[in-house]
Amino acid sequence: MSAFQADSQQLILALSKGRIFEDTLPLLEAAGITVTENPETSRKLILPTNDPNVRVLIVRATDVPTYVQHGAADFGVAGKDVLLEHGGEGLYQPIDLHIAECRMSVAVRNGFDYETAVRQGARLRVATKFVQTAREHFAEKGVHVDLIKLYGSMELAPLVGLSDAIVDVVSTGGTLRANDLKEVEAIMDISSRLIVNQAALKLKRERLQPIIEAFERASNK
Repeated sequence: MSAFQADSQQLILALSKGRIFEDTLPLLEAAGITVTENPETSRKLILPTNDPNVRVLIVRATDVPTYVQHGAADFGVAGKDVLLEHGGEGLYQPIDLHIAECRMSVAVRNGFDYETAVRQGARLRVATKFVQTAREHFAEKGVHVDLIKLYGSMELAPLVGLSDAIVDVVSTGGTLRANDLKEVEAIMDISSRLIVNQAALKLKRERLQPIIEAFERASNK
C-alpha cells in the first residue's frame, strides 16, 4: 500500500472532468476547499487543493463509483445514470446535489415511427451504454429489445442502421438535432449525487462530516 493510500488523514475525492467537475467546485468552496490545478490543462490525475489533506482524483465518470466502492477514494460525485448502471453496492448516497442536471431519454432518427414500433410485442434494436436502465424501461413497456452496448457517438447508431433507437442522456438536445435525431420519450430526470465509501464514513467521519454538511447546505440554496 502506498503512503498516499495509507495516510489516514488524507481525504480523496473522485471526480470526472467536465460538467460534474465544474459544478462541484462551488460546493467544495463552500466547504473551504479549492482545487489548485485545472484538469483540462494539467496532466496530473491527482490534483492538489488548498487543504494538504484533501486531494482530487480525476477519473472517467463511469469509474467514480468503483473507486469509491473499493476505497481508492473516500467520496465522489456521480450521476444517477452512472449509479444505476453500477448498482450502488458499498456506497452511501447521502445527498442529491442537484448539479449536472439532464435527463435519460429515448431518441430515434427523424421519420422513424416510434409509436408504432413500440406497440406491445414489438422488437427494437437499441444502442446505449446504459444497458440496465434501457432493459428495465422497455421491459416495463412490454417491448422486446436487442441491446447494443456502445461507449460513445451514440447518435451515429440509428443513422447507419446499427439500431432503431438510442437511450442516452440529453441536456439541450442540440446534438440530437444536429444529427437528424429526435427525442421521443423521457425515461427519468438525472442529477449528480454525493457518494461516500461506507468504511471511510466510519473511520474518517470527523473529517468527512463537515464536508458532507457543507455540500448539503450549498446544494439546497
